[in-house]
Amino acid sequence: MQMRDDHTRRHLNVDEKQALKAEAIHRFLQQYARKAQKGTEPNDRKYSRDVERKVRQMKPQEFDSFLRYGEEE
Repeated sequence: MQMRDDHTRRHLNVDEKQALKAEAIHRFLQQYARKAQKGTEPNDRKYSRDVERKVRQMKPQEFDSFLRYGEEE
């Protein structure tokens, strides 16, 4: 089976990969820190266990750089 030209895969560059990783970490932190809503949605805090494992394995400097990704210095 041949792929058509309009369906060729495009590889992400380093900046795009870092942006996607930073976005995944940001989304994880929002979901992880979210408080359960008392009486209405007691078990609604779902987050990616894979991202959690990666965040735990990160060096503090690397984690800090992802938290600050996109900020002006």
